[in-house]
Amino acid sequence: MKRVTQRRLQILLGFGAVVLAVSVFVARTNRLVKPGGLVPSPQSQPHTSTQPAPVSSWQPNNSPPVALSTPLPSPNPPTQEGPSDKLIVPVAGVARDQLRDTFSDSRSQGRVHDAIDILAPQGTPVLAAADGMIVKLFHSDRGGTTIYQSSVDRKFIYYYAHLDRYADGLAEGHLARQGETIAYVGDTGNAGAGNYHLHFSIAIVSDPKRYWEGTNINPYPLLK
Repeated sequence: MKRVTQRRLQILLGFGAVVLAVSVFVARTNRLVKPGGLVPSPQSQPHTSTQPAPVSSWQPNNSPPVALSTPLPSPNPPTQEGPSDKLIVPVAGVARDQLRDTFSDSRSQGRVHDAIDILAPQGTPVLAAADGMIVKLFHSDRGGTTIYQSSVDRKFIYYYAHLDRYADGLAEGHLARQGETIAYVGDTGNAGAGNYHLHFSIAIVSDPKRYWEGTNINPYPLLK
């Protein structure tokens, strides 16, 4: 009886060992197999990266530029530099609308006029166009009887030519006031006999002591 009991115990132990072995095999197989096939090994898995995809460098397109909805304003046209004081027409009785722009007219020997001519009868008073000192009273072949007047800031020279005569008592160093009679219209110099007019010019000077040297600017728009 004792032998039978031992034999049964051995059979049960053996059966339990078989069951345990089968259970271990099934558990391992479940870990390796999934629906649809084997679980891919780490080496067979597709590579994934946590880094963002590289961004290609920007390239400009060939489309035309977009037009501005509001066009940029045009720059202001350049203005002619001139005296800060408002000038008057330097011949008595001549209105501004009677003036003619003769600044660019040609003259003898290929010269440019660089001044305006103001027509008036002989003896018409010539007026100081602005305040300023009389720096030179001069007689020349071309200009005849002339006056050089400096502006108050000494940056400009007003030149009056073809004068008949000076006003009584006019002298160099005199501070003439705007509108003051400084001379009278004539036809001296190369004006031509009977061609009575005032030749009037304005020059920018860098050295007031060299009043005869300067860059002429057009008086016409400054008088108009």
